[in-house]
Amino acid sequence: MAEQTGRTEIGIRDDRANGELRAYESDEAVGGIAYFVTDGEPAGLVAVHTVVQPGHGGKGVAGALVQDFYALAGREGVPVVPLCRYAAKWARRHPGLGHEAPSELMERARAQPASHPELLRSRQGQGKGRVRFGR
Repeated sequence: MAEQTGRTEIGIRDDRANGELRAYESDEAVGGIAYFVTDGEPAGLVAVHTVVQPGHGGKGVAGALVQDFYALAGREGVPVVPLCRYAAKWARRHPGLGHEAPSELMERARAQPASHPELLRSRQGQGKGRVRFGR
């Protein structure tokens, strides 16, 4: 899906198998959201970390990613659990665009990485802009 950010056109692609929603500008990966799907019912999409590559900040990439992530969850009929601080802040600024996750789902989402540490593989020890999303 292409998002018009006002400054540049960003293409967004979901790589569910790798738990990444990626943003592209002219076929270059410029950012992404690392996420996972919760175990059990109800299901939810858990936004873990949002990254924009150096040199691409201020172009609306992060906002386009989070907006598309909430739209993806909406199409699937599941709530978003925004463990990522940026995604949580975006949701507070855009009420009505995302469904609030039930507290039981929030608790499961926070606990799931303890039994599945690979869910956090690309975020451990990484600072802003250091996670490299693949093509």
